[in-house]
Amino acid sequence: MVSAETPTPRRRADAERSIARIVTAARVSLSRNPDATVDDIAKAAGVGRMTLYGHFRTRSELVERALVDALEAGDKVLADVDLGGDARKAMARLLASSWQLVAESAALLTAAQSVLPAGRLQDLHSDAAERVEGLIRRGQEQGVFRTDLPLSWLVSSMHYILNGAAQENRAGRLDATQATQVVAATVLSILSAPAAENLTTP
Repeated sequence: MVSAETPTPRRRADAERSIARIVTAARVSLSRNPDATVDDIAKAAGVGRMTLYGHFRTRSELVERALVDALEAGDKVLADVDLGGDARKAMARLLASSWQLVAESAALLTAAQSVLPAGRLQDLHSDAAERVEGLIRRGQEQGVFRTDLPLSWLVSSMHYILNGAAQENRAGRLDATQATQVVAATVLSILSAPAAENLTTP
């Protein structure tokens, strides 16, 4: 006999489908408008406000879940990027895929930044950061990427440029068709190993 307090498999499946709809609606709504409300998201998901709160106690919790979902989807895409061979060409390939993901989720990240502490955001991006760090280290070993600046600063600079390009695109100052080339040229110019005579500060 199943206890009244124990969800049946069908109830669990229904709840999982409801959660999936809400998370998808949150990703879409927040990607369009980082200030989207719980009511906006519930309406987009086709559920009532009480149903949404039955799965997510706060807007912050829902925003985090939406960001996690987007990052997991993005990680699957980036995991398929060929990072072998020349580090510069591998970085250009990684940037092309990363730009598309950042462009799609820039507003979602803005929403997350307004409700989640910086430390939590750092944790959520740790896998992506490790991938970039590993590629930069390999480029340094190949002698094509600079070693005179902290690795953390190089990774952060790449992050700033990607998000800056997304903001410029949303503002209409950077065409989406040009963004991949602009981002790659900017990041690679920063990462490139400087000439020996330029390594010392006058």
